[in-house]
Amino acid sequence: MSQPLVLGIETSCDETGFALVRGRELLADVTASSMDEHARFGGIVPEVASRAHLEAFVPTLDAALDAAGCRLEDVDAVAVTAGPGLVGSLTVGLAAAKSLALALDRPLYGVNHVIGHIAVDELVHGAFPDHFVGLVVSGGHTSLLEVRDVATDVVELGQTLDDAAGEAFDKVGRLLGLPYPGGPHVDRLSQQGDRTAIRFPRGLSKGKDVVRHPYDFSFSGLKTAVARYVEGVEDAGEELPAADVAASFSEAVADVLVSKTLAACQRTGTQTVVIGGGFSANSRLRELAAERGAEHGIEVRIPPIRYCTDNGAMIAALGSAMLRSGVGPSAWDIPADSGMPLTTVRA
Repeated sequence: MSQPLVLGIETSCDETGFALVRGRELLADVTASSMDEHARFGGIVPEVASRAHLEAFVPTLDAALDAAGCRLEDVDAVAVTAGPGLVGSLTVGLAAAKSLALALDRPLYGVNHVIGHIAVDELVHGAFPDHFVGLVVSGGHTSLLEVRDVATDVVELGQTLDDAAGEAFDKVGRLLGLPYPGGPHVDRLSQQGDRTAIRFPRGLSKGKDVVRHPYDFSFSGLKTAVARYVEGVEDAGEELPAADVAASFSEAVADVLVSKTLAACQRTGTQTVVIGGGFSANSRLRELAAERGAEHGIEVRIPPIRYCTDNGAMIAALGSAMLRSGVGPSAWDIPADSGMPLTTVRA
């Protein structure tokens, strides 16, 4: 008997994503982005994002169905992001998903966007081990998770106390005069610089800080250190070594992320790390995680870059995992939860 066909819908921020997954097989994944509409504002404008979802919803859904070679009536369950995210964007997706599920008489699963960034890896690297550590790094989230079942048993070990990794990259990008979003531009520039040129601080990594916050992250102080360095160079009338700044900053972020993640593996007795989220596309993070993971005998799984940013595949993958684990559907009156905690996998 074939496994259920799950339609995944993602509208937490500025991407409108649809995907169709059967079991752990991805049949189609189509995403429409409104990023260009936000670039001139230097950041995401919630109202613009919500309107863009409304405009893109039906065309993107149709494109996903066409790519999968199936009809809407073939769908067995609908999974949609219920949170966290922008409340307007979430509301658009939830309202439409409820309408689809009701019209089709199919179960509805309102799922956690952040955990979806981990779940998508099953579509690429196969079934998860019974126990692993997940690191989610994006523009809005930096979280360490202990996972025994991605659909039912996720424990948050730590999170960012201020700026997320991707957010810090965007801010440093502005300091260096790079276009928005800064993350990819800082990453490219860093590859031309010397990552040992400037010793930037590693937040919550020494002394009492690491004892009190072994799995938490802080990048605000690092961002400030970069700002002070840039100001000092400019005040001295010297030329800013932008590539070295980008490389040294990138190294500081990757060093903290990888060090704390591998420490979590050792202390929880796990042998596998799954890294997801938009910032997992960062070249130095990927390189350093693979290098240090091999040194410690820990398998590091990171999906291809196309699955790092927000997409429907991650939501469909999590919905499919819930069906396999026997999780019941969500209630029809589930609200959009912009601050959904990571202890909530399904709303």
